[in-house]
Amino acid sequence: MNFPLPTSPVPVLPFMDPVSFARSAIDYWRDTFERSVLFFDVMRHRGNQYLEHIEKTKPSVLGFEAEVLVDGRKLPRPVNYELMRIVPPDGTVIDPLKRPFVVVDPRAGHGPGIGGFKPDSEIGVALRAGHPCYFIGFLPYPEPGQTVEDVVEAEVAFLRHVIERHPTTSEKPMVVGNCQAGWQIMMAAALEPDLFGPILIAGSPLSYWAGERGKAPMRYTGGLSGGSWVTALLSDMGGGLFDGAWLVQNFENMNPANTWWTKQYRVFANVDTEASRYLEFERWWGGHVVLGGDEIQYIVDNLFVGNRLSSAQLTTSDGRRIDLRNLRSPVVVFCSRGDDITPPPQALGWIRDLYADVDGIVANEQTIVYCVHDSTGHLGIFVSGSVSRKEHTEFTANMDYIDVLPPGLYETSISRAADRRDAGLIEREYLLEFTPRTIAELDGDVVPRPDDDTRFATVSRVSGINLGLYRLFVQPWVRAFATPESAKFLRLMHPSRLRYRLLSDRNPLTAPLPMLAEKVRADRHPVGEDNIFRIVENHMSDQIVRALEAWGDLRDRASEALFLQIYGQPLLQALVGIGGDVHAHRRRPGAEPEHRRFIARRQAELRARIAEGGSHEAMMRSTIYVLGGAPATDERNFKRMRASRAELEPGIKLADFKQLLREQFFILKQDREAALEAIPTLLKGQSAAEIDAHLAQIEQVLAASGELSAHAAGRFERIKALFRRARPATPETGPTAEAAKQLAASPESAGTADAAASDGATAARRRDAGGASTTGVAAPSLAAPAATPAARTRRHAARSTAGSVTPAETTGVSRSAAGKAGDESTGSARRRAPRKPRG
Repeated sequence: MNFPLPTSPVPVLPFMDPVSFARSAIDYWRDTFERSVLFFDVMRHRGNQYLEHIEKTKPSVLGFEAEVLVDGRKLPRPVNYELMRIVPPDGTVIDPLKRPFVVVDPRAGHGPGIGGFKPDSEIGVALRAGHPCYFIGFLPYPEPGQTVEDVVEAEVAFLRHVIERHPTTSEKPMVVGNCQAGWQIMMAAALEPDLFGPILIAGSPLSYWAGERGKAPMRYTGGLSGGSWVTALLSDMGGGLFDGAWLVQNFENMNPANTWWTKQYRVFANVDTEASRYLEFERWWGGHVVLGGDEIQYIVDNLFVGNRLSSAQLTTSDGRRIDLRNLRSPVVVFCSRGDDITPPPQALGWIRDLYADVDGIVANEQTIVYCVHDSTGHLGIFVSGSVSRKEHTEFTANMDYIDVLPPGLYETSISRAADRRDAGLIEREYLLEFTPRTIAELDGDVVPRPDDDTRFATVSRVSGINLGLYRLFVQPWVRAFATPESAKFLRLMHPSRLRYRLLSDRNPLTAPLPMLAEKVRADRHPVGEDNIFRIVENHMSDQIVRALEAWGDLRDRASEALFLQIYGQPLLQALVGIGGDVHAHRRRPGAEPEHRRFIARRQAELRARIAEGGSHEAMMRSTIYVLGGAPATDERNFKRMRASRAELEPGIKLADFKQLLREQFFILKQDREAALEAIPTLLKGQSAAEIDAHLAQIEQVLAASGELSAHAAGRFERIKALFRRARPATPETGPTAEAAKQLAASPESAGTADAAASDGATAARRRDAGGASTTGVAAPSLAAPAATPAARTRRHAARSTAGSVTPAETTGVSRSAAGKAGDESTGSARRRAPRKPRG
């Protein structure tokens, strides 16, 4: 009889075999020596790469060929920025009629180029989509006297130049602002809203006091250092220049485990495969740039400490108020819960700072879309290849659709097409969906705390006092002793710069490394991951990481507790004039009485326009109503609208669709029953054939998103009754019209939902049999009934009777409402003159 014998795990076997154990030890120590030589050689390459990079006149890590179009140093108010055109790589086809795509890189201590760092980047995604691409970068040193306002005006000038280069493109450029570039772009768009198309801000902080306790410890830095006087001190020591290496050091201090161990150990442990990736990233990470003293002081005082951007308290030197409510372009906010530099509360908090509810967003004609990633870090938001292939690809592909979304607040979700039942209707790997949200739902990500606002307001007051004392007693002495030579020496000796220089060919102690590394590579003896000593090494590394993470967590908790204790003192708050009343210092423009009166006035204007318009308004209103009960909308709805626009009104601009769509959404929001009862009035003067053609066109739009639900089918039955009621009365149709009137009088055609659903399904089958495309783009014959000369004449006549256009509320936007509703209303409303910007 054979008894089963226990088998030892493979890692334990060397302990049971002395010879094997000794062999494993020898192999490991040889491998460790070889890895050490190769690791230090990689560090030497890193140092040489750093020196070569910073000695360039225009250092950049941009991975695409580019040509300079506008040099910011030659503008009336010179800046160290420049506008470049991205030269498409070989084989890339660019459609000159597509909207231009402009990427603005952050100037937060590092050099430019991260937005086009590699093929799977924001620029790479836009190029593959056929968009003409432009890049706004910068030089290492600022121009004398350069200010933040100068930079914002330069970006406005760059955008004007891009628009002039595309006179045949009706849509405004899409602008992407990464990190610190995001708030610059938002400031520029608030001052010149008519120049911007959709805006994507990725990992951009706009509400600097916001944050969740236990997270985002960087927001406490200003308070624990006593305010912005430290920034002024470093700028004075630098001869009026602020070394961006200090900003990079702040980022690195956020994660001591990664800075001091993980990043380097990953290279050491995988030196044969990891070196090239590490060196590529370090070329950008170590490319420190310099900011002007006035620039960084403005940023710290007004944004990081003062939080004045999200509360509309900033003004330009010529008196213009920078109010983000002036934006007329859709804003897409992309942030991540794994980002400890710009967490979701700081990326999204500006929305609730400016608006008390969604009605305020709608009244200001703003469309705000946000996407919260679950895990990626700050750099991953605009560097990660997987994020570029998924989120950025979907944002780019859907920008035209986002541009016609009615005003409101939306959250996006991305699902894999293969996991959906309707995968056959989706053209790409992923589907981007938009779900309407309220400010109360947004608070789940923002986590507002009025008592914390009081503390940060106290920090702002203390910072102003300390800065004044520094300027009065210390600054004159520092500036007297600071020289250009001493400022340069301090920059060279900064720890973030010095570590690169010490391990480079300029250090004679590294002279043997190239020869040793070459010999090791020629006769490399790596050990496997099953080597017992390699296993012990990995365990030791994990313990070091855990210890550093524990120390970092302890430091962050202690910093937070110290901050809350110091600035939560009622005596300190009273001494600086706060008094503990958050409303005395935390301005919320959206809750102010004049803004509430503005909303009421806008709503009254829309109610007065319920019965104005023609067939285009009737068809748009009907489509929105039918599809208004679904919880979300997605990109497929835009395809039908785009196809119908090309068939019926090839000369109409997308902006006209956008205006009409918004008006009808808002009218339905204000008084749905009155809006529906006005549909026969809008169709007055139409012949029976024309009304039937309009109804058929609506059916085609509805069919593009699949079979209607029972609820939507019931609504469509009511629309049919309203259209039949609008038909000219004849002896034959009199009874039918009376029956239609009775059916239309019911709010939802209640009681016939099941029958309506059956009718809807039958109609859908008839439509499918008639040749409707499963991709959402109709066959040319489907649009033919509505393209009669009489219908076209009346549509053009409707434009002259349509008045100003107002945005619509987004609550209840359907899967198809935002895009497809525009199919039937091309060019029906003339463009409304833009309102004068606030302030």
